[in-house]
Amino acid sequence: MANKTDDKTLNILLFLCNWGAHAAFLTLQDQLRPIPHEIRMVRVPCAGRIDRAMLLKAFAQGADGVALVGCEPGTCRYGSGSANSLQNTDDVQRILDIMGLGRERLCFGAFLPEESEELLSFLQNFADEINVLGPAGIEAVPVISALNADDLHQELRQLVAAYDIHACQDCGKCTSACPLALIGKPFSPRAIASAVITGGIHSPGVQENVWSCLTCGLCYDRCPSAVNFPAFIKELRHLYRHTALPGQEVHGGFFHSLMRSMSSAAITPRRWGGLPDEIRTDPESPILFFGGCAPYYDIFFGKHSRPQTNKILIDSLRLLNFFDVAPRLLTDERCCGHDLLWSGDKKNFERLARINVERLNGLGIETVITTCPECYMTLHTTYADEGLELKFKVVHLYDFLEEQLDKGAVDFEPFDQVITFQDSCRLGRLEGKVDLPRKLLKRLQPARFVEMKEAAGASICCGNCAWTGCDGYSKALQVRRLEQAHATGSDLLVTSCPKCQLHLACAMEDPFRREQLEIELMDLTSIIAQTIRWKG
Repeated sequence: MANKTDDKTLNILLFLCNWGAHAAFLTLQDQLRPIPHEIRMVRVPCAGRIDRAMLLKAFAQGADGVALVGCEPGTCRYGSGSANSLQNTDDVQRILDIMGLGRERLCFGAFLPEESEELLSFLQNFADEINVLGPAGIEAVPVISALNADDLHQELRQLVAAYDIHACQDCGKCTSACPLALIGKPFSPRAIASAVITGGIHSPGVQENVWSCLTCGLCYDRCPSAVNFPAFIKELRHLYRHTALPGQEVHGGFFHSLMRSMSSAAITPRRWGGLPDEIRTDPESPILFFGGCAPYYDIFFGKHSRPQTNKILIDSLRLLNFFDVAPRLLTDERCCGHDLLWSGDKKNFERLARINVERLNGLGIETVITTCPECYMTLHTTYADEGLELKFKVVHLYDFLEEQLDKGAVDFEPFDQVITFQDSCRLGRLEGKVDLPRKLLKRLQPARFVEMKEAAGASICCGNCAWTGCDGYSKALQVRRLEQAHATGSDLLVTSCPKCQLHLACAMEDPFRREQLEIELMDLTSIIAQTIRWKG
């Protein structure tokens, strides 16, 4: 579907099931019935095949309203199509609510072949409702200009020089440390660098591996020549966006569509609904808490598991309240843009980053506290690297807690569990805070704390970063990490990043190894919030 133009004509996309509903639609066309002119119909094999990514992408690409129309429950030829459609519609409606677009812009209807008049009434009512709501406000995605061969070659040469790729000594230390290589994937940072130098981004094996790279930074940490391979990969992904070679966005590009939509200044997200009554906030506070994308994660992944990443945010607020900080919350908070940048979509990242910085600078706040490692890295480091000036300091919640705990008067309730810890690549290696969560862990009173085989600076990734390149090797990596956690004798795996929780929990869904892999997951923030107390 084309992006919205300036002619003010609203776009309503109709995903129409090929079977019963399509027969009803054909009747309307044959009888020249007044189907609303805003509606553009896409005929699909089954409404249940239109997943949440497709529904959200329709909005990201210019739809003001989306109707998903299938068969009556019980008449689906594939059995579960109607149930899937209802679930997908409900999930995306909840997402649209948080994005500020409103659930009313997406609807589901089910019709039998003979129900053409009912279908017409449904479409007319929906079109009337969208016309009342008006444009969704999502701007057209900036067109990325294609580079010709000479320009592409020149860009690549500049990248190779900027990241000093020729300094690679071909020693192989990067490969010997790379989690993907160790799990068995034919992957070598050294080989990718060499292939790019000799054959460009079209060299065999380069394209796939560029999207598979975890950008976890372990190779950079081990490189004797300090070649920043993760940053080089980030720029290569951006270069791929200038070619006909597509990126590899997992989950159908759902999260990338979400983030691209948020780069539109006209939309106003509605965050922080449903906070517990006891949480204290202050709209005039000089301290703002920045949450991140956890609410979206819980909705999207709730279909397969029961993620509780939003609980991390609630517990963060509880901890701030514990230390008598009632933070300000940004009700129109947007994504920080981390995954856009690290998946090569620099244009939309820049749009989103500028909106965020202007909004936050305009609040007159002094401090932004966040508990998400990716938000922290992006707000604290990346925005400045991209030339954006922040008029406030960015603090990770762990730093705030450590400072408060150093003042004394606080201790922790003991708990009878053996724990181990999964490092966040962004917070630990890329932001240099490997020791910070361990300082907090040492203050807790578990039955025992045991490090995994590869821990701290040598910690391996949870298997994915910017929602790119997830495959069987990613899953094998997650399984390995869970096996290492079990090998410590722990019954609780502590995390410090919502994505680590999601990816490790996903690996536990393996129906053949569930009992062997299952282990309780909890974020460090939640453990602290549950056990902290004032000394009596």
